[in-house]
Amino acid sequence: MEKYTISEIEQQLFGKEEVDKEILKVFKKDIRKGVQKLVLKWERQEAQKKLVHEQFMNMTSFEKKCRSEGFRNIAGIDEAGRGPLAGPVVAAAVILPENFYLPGLNDSKKLKESKRDEYFEIIMAEAVGVGVGIISAAEIDEINILQASKKAMLTAVNELGITPDYLLIDAVKLDTPYPFEALIKGDSRSISIAAASIIAKVTRDRLMKELSLEYPQYGFGANMGYGTPEHLKALREQGVTEHHRKTFAPVRESIEQN
Repeated sequence: MEKYTISEIEQQLFGKEEVDKEILKVFKKDIRKGVQKLVLKWERQEAQKKLVHEQFMNMTSFEKKCRSEGFRNIAGIDEAGRGPLAGPVVAAAVILPENFYLPGLNDSKKLKESKRDEYFEIIMAEAVGVGVGIISAAEIDEINILQASKKAMLTAVNELGITPDYLLIDAVKLDTPYPFEALIKGDSRSISIAAASIIAKVTRDRLMKELSLEYPQYGFGANMGYGTPEHLKALREQGVTEHHRKTFAPVRESIEQN
C-alpha cells in the first residue's frame, strides 16, 4: 500500500465522518512520530465522542420511562434568573421529539455562551413545542422569587402550543393538572429539562443585554443582573432602576442608604 503523507493521514482521520478500519490499522503501524501523534489525537477524540454519547443516552432515561408508561408529549421545564438582583425570572417548557439527538446537551450553566446559542437554534427548530414564561422584577417583589419562578413555569407550559401529558421539572413541584416529576439537578439528568434550561437562559441573557443598552452603567450585558462588584458599585452611585428587585437585600440596602 502506498505511504500516505502526514497531511493526507490527517485528512483521512479528521476530514471524514467515519475512518476506514483497515486504513486505521496501517496508520497505527506507521512508525513516524507525526503519524502516531495524529492517531493518538484521533483516539482521544473518539473516546470523548463515546463519553458524550453515553452521557446523552443516560439523560434520556426519564423520557424513556415516561414513554414506556404511555406518555408522549413530555415537557421538560426549567427556569433562569432566580438569584440576580435585577431583571426578570424566565422559565421555559420544551417538548422534544422521541428521536431527538444532540450530544453535548447539558445544564446550560455548564456550556459556553456560543454553544448555548448554537443549541438554542437547534432546539427551537426541532422541538415539538416550546413555551416561555417571563415574570418581571416588580412582580417578583410582590409574590417572592419562588412563587414567581413557579408562575413563570406554569406560563411556559401554557405557551407550549401543544398540550403536554407529563412534566419533568427541575427541582420544583407545581400545582398543575398534569402528572409530573420534580428532579433535583434535573437540568443535568434529563434532556428535556436541559433543553428547557438552554431556552430559559439564552432568552433571559438576551433580555439582559437589551437592558444593558438602556442602563449601561450597571453592566447587565456582562453580569446578567447578578451582584458583581461593578453592579453593586453602580447601585451605590446611581441608585436602583425599575428592573431591580427591591426586596433583595443588596438592592433594599441601597434604597435605604440613598
